[in-house]
Amino acid sequence: MKKLLLVFCTTFVLCFSVTQVYAQKQNGGVKGFILNDKNAEPLPFATVLLAGTTNGSVTDVNGFFNIVNAQPGSYKLVVKYIGYTSDTSDITIVAGVTQNIKIKLKEEESFLTEIKIDAKRQERKTQTQVSTISFNTKTIDKIPTIGGEPELAQFLQIIPGIVFTGDQGGQMYVRGGSAINTLFLLDGMPVYNPFHSIGLYSVYETEIIKNVDVLTGGFPAEYGNRTSAVIDVTTRDGNKKQISGKVSGNPFMAKAIVEGPLWKYKEDKGIGTFIITGKYSYIDKTAKGIYPWVSAGIPYSFQDIYAKSTFSTKSGSKLELFGFNFRDRANFINIADTRWNAFGVGANFVLVPVKGKFFFNTTFNYSSYKLNQTEQDSKPRNTSIGGFNLAMNFTYYVKNGDIKYGIQVTGYKTVMEFYNGLGYKIDQNQNTTEFAAYAKYRKNFGKLVFEPSIRIQYYGSLGEFSPEPRLRLKYNVHDKFRIKMATGMYSQNFISTKSDRDVVNLFNGFLSGPEDQLTKINGQEAKSKLQKAIHAIVGFEYEPLNNLTINLEPYFIYNTQLININRNKLFQNDPNYMIEKGYSYGVDFLAKYESKRLFVWLGYSLAWVKRNDGTQIYPPHFDRRHNVNVSASYSFGKKLNWEVSARFNLGSGFPFTRTSGFYEDLQLDQGISNNVYGENGNVGIMYETKLNNGRLPIYHRLDLGVKKKWQVGKRILIELNVGVSNVYNRNNLFYINRVSQEKIYQLPILPSLGFSFKF
Repeated sequence: MKKLLLVFCTTFVLCFSVTQVYAQKQNGGVKGFILNDKNAEPLPFATVLLAGTTNGSVTDVNGFFNIVNAQPGSYKLVVKYIGYTSDTSDITIVAGVTQNIKIKLKEEESFLTEIKIDAKRQERKTQTQVSTISFNTKTIDKIPTIGGEPELAQFLQIIPGIVFTGDQGGQMYVRGGSAINTLFLLDGMPVYNPFHSIGLYSVYETEIIKNVDVLTGGFPAEYGNRTSAVIDVTTRDGNKKQISGKVSGNPFMAKAIVEGPLWKYKEDKGIGTFIITGKYSYIDKTAKGIYPWVSAGIPYSFQDIYAKSTFSTKSGSKLELFGFNFRDRANFINIADTRWNAFGVGANFVLVPVKGKFFFNTTFNYSSYKLNQTEQDSKPRNTSIGGFNLAMNFTYYVKNGDIKYGIQVTGYKTVMEFYNGLGYKIDQNQNTTEFAAYAKYRKNFGKLVFEPSIRIQYYGSLGEFSPEPRLRLKYNVHDKFRIKMATGMYSQNFISTKSDRDVVNLFNGFLSGPEDQLTKINGQEAKSKLQKAIHAIVGFEYEPLNNLTINLEPYFIYNTQLININRNKLFQNDPNYMIEKGYSYGVDFLAKYESKRLFVWLGYSLAWVKRNDGTQIYPPHFDRRHNVNVSASYSFGKKLNWEVSARFNLGSGFPFTRTSGFYEDLQLDQGISNNVYGENGNVGIMYETKLNNGRLPIYHRLDLGVKKKWQVGKRILIELNVGVSNVYNRNNLFYINRVSQEKIYQLPILPSLGFSFKF
């Protein structure tokens, strides 16, 4: 059946491509880039339309558009983008000719609401956007943040379907998937740990983000080797016209950004740019002085560096070279010291043929991640992963649609040394190579947006193929109401040493899928050694008011095979891994209102997550039944240079396994020579048989922020921000010492004062 489906999809795409090639010979087209007039930066997701026709396009993250198969004649080419003046140009379409143009839009301080509405609505009508939220730095800046700096990690927390387990050592879980099941990308490079140990900050520098695509399910075939979700972050190029930058500081950290051209900018000439960012946290040193009521201090520190150079040609083709180094430490004195270091270098090449109707980009990168944890009275844990990623992607444009296809090759090495609670060593040193090919077809048939895709993944170390058909659809019932759906099959080779039963654990080791034989929960041998899932999603979009969008998405995700470290291992010859099944289902709701002054975001998730280990069905520790996020910001003043913002989060308590009793834990490492009568053992804990049968208290927190901006001349912008996190000092439970019953809470009330200087 799978082979038949593959043959059908491939034949369909090829036949349609041949038909389109013939049709386009009789017509013409126009392609090019939409740029910011101020710094020549590409503008992603701008709407480009031939007036009086249904033939149009939306620019990609490179600001590139391509309108094909247009009938010869004279037209008005209309370009619209949020916050910029619209542009209308005269253009003549010639049969058999594709014209190349560049259009620059000027920023508009008081942009018309209608422009914004039309552009966004056109994008929603022509793109499936199932379980997809796209945004940029300006959107991230709309919510209050600790320290006053806009931060991706804190914005992700308000997206429906996403659950964070805490401010300290928290992990991100999407629609019931484990943390390891989400793919994080930075300019096409995998990032193995995107969040610092203090969960308020990510490794991404928000100020240079061009676009973020958050796909919480049903993602298309260009993404693979993950079964839950994708966070795809793209950074912008440096300023093409002048040297500019930013310096900022607050009680938590300081950061600096500098960018500009490598040589003098000339219109319609090749250009080179650079951008360098760095941030350094010092909250571990300042917390006791600034926040004396935090008795244990805030023992976290990190340093992040990112650099990028871009070389562009006149036609728009470009080469990007980039690299990063991220470091993190969580030092709980006399308890545990956890450190990790991430390093990566990469290159992206984008080719825009002068006469062709396609778009080509390739990426090659290498990254590594090393983690070490030393605990008191325990053996150290070590893990590392490093390898390369090569991808070639082609986009061929057809009228009101496109065909994307490509190949991906990945090779990496995983090294891990880990001891379970009984002292048995679990280690792995493995090299893995993976190959993948995919094809995706998107076409607007009147009111229907049709987007089938297929991915063929080969896992070299396991010798296993995984064909994965996927489908995304949208139907425009009328101009303001749309129905959408997505389904697909997904697989991945990665597993984690962090069990779904762990509540707090900063050690998160990466492993390749085990090569040894696995046993299913019914006792039979497993045919596959991969983690696998099936997604089924239905969605509804509605725009009752011009600036108001409502999105509702029920979903069901069936994890047909989950692989975890065997935490129940008693003897050396017991298996190192265990197989589980699981499922999650629920509904995500998002209402978003955007106008010139007011931004309101209301998100709500109702979800159930279950795991089946063969002996019982239990909820994992991140099973949050209700999750509510309300965020709002309001700008005022003659120049809108004042802004107040607020965010409120309320979530159901996480599950945990109750304590049923205590016993004396004797260390019988000397066999029959142990003196069991004279030895003083440790306090051992007996857990309730039913896993995660208890629930922690409800979590809720209110954050507030105020910003004031001063424009000095044309180039200098000074911003002062005041913020308060956990305004009413809610004691949200983080950890309980089961022996002493001591309670540790999440971060308390934290006021902050920050500034930034842009030039």
